[in-house]
Amino acid sequence: METHSKPAYSLKELILYFLKLGTIGFGGPVALVGYMHRDLVEKNNWFSEEDYKEGMALSQLAPGPLAAQLSIYLGYVHYRILGATLVGLAFVLPSFFMVLSLGYAYVEFGGIPWMQAVFYGVGAAVIGIITISSYKLTSKSIGKDWVMWGIFVVLALVTFLTEEENIWLILGSGVLIWLLRVPPKFGKATTAAPMLSLPVLLQIPATVSQSGKLWQILYFFTKAGAFVFGSGLAIVPFLYGGVVKEYQWLNEQQFVDAVAVAMITPGPVVITVGFIGYLTAGVAGACVAAIATFVPCYFFTILPAPYFKKYGKHPAIKAFVDGITAAAIGAIAGSVLVLGKRTLTDVPTILIAITVAAILFRYKKLQEPFVILAAAAVGLILKLFILS
Repeated sequence: METHSKPAYSLKELILYFLKLGTIGFGGPVALVGYMHRDLVEKNNWFSEEDYKEGMALSQLAPGPLAAQLSIYLGYVHYRILGATLVGLAFVLPSFFMVLSLGYAYVEFGGIPWMQAVFYGVGAAVIGIITISSYKLTSKSIGKDWVMWGIFVVLALVTFLTEEENIWLILGSGVLIWLLRVPPKFGKATTAAPMLSLPVLLQIPATVSQSGKLWQILYFFTKAGAFVFGSGLAIVPFLYGGVVKEYQWLNEQQFVDAVAVAMITPGPVVITVGFIGYLTAGVAGACVAAIATFVPCYFFTILPAPYFKKYGKHPAIKAFVDGITAAAIGAIAGSVLVLGKRTLTDVPTILIAITVAAILFRYKKLQEPFVILAAAAVGLILKLFILS
């Protein structure tokens, strides 16, 4: 990374900005990175357009939550490792404490009728929200490439039929697009090869003792943070396969509620791992899940940052990431179908999901938390006064 002139802001000012964004920044990853561009590039001129674009490219290239990685990269630009570390913590911690509080309330009051009624409406609304999010991701990222569409359809079907994410198909999709677009010259080292090593290694069964639940949480969420590409929603199918199907820490309804919690809190959507960890093993489980998820994305950001200007635009790497992205979006679409099948169990929930999807499609600037609150009110009315 080239040397920058003296920044027009202090590290304290940058930390306070991301603390505020992590506290009141609603709308998911696309909205959050948009706020960063508006405030830090256009309004305050703290970063150049080139700095921002490089941060976005690296965040999309490496596995991990998009908005969190961009915040870490921007902290690194002028203040290196100290800036990256403090900015990343400032962005993530507010929403972590919020989901911790919601997890406590959920455990304490989850059996009370009003709480069940709230999540009756909220769970259905979440299906509508992630349906529209999946549609936006698909139309924006895949375009008219028929091979990418083929990958999308295959991953959607496989995820729906098996009810879990297939990491080998996702990696294979990246390799396929790489080979089609940038055939490697055998005998020469390729820049994309290292991209495959960590995700593949993480598929090796853990050799450490997993007798304790915290070890299982640490192992599983480290994998989640280390090879889930794309926006925060990209982690949903992977979490579903592990949390519900493999380890059975949560049931179907609890998992949908966990996704709902991520939707109603500001900051990165991936912070739902803290809620899942809390339901699984209390405060310790929440802390371990959050640390295990975010530490890989931290290192995937600060380690390549100094070299990204040189290698980030390599055609082989860009092709590999395009294939990974198409596969990840297909897996999201498949997970939407799985969750919908489990959650939309009667006419009211189906109508709530369809209505939410239609509203978000029509009013594109409407923020999800308002929709969630409205759905919670509808759920209360339906369950306590009409369907009781």
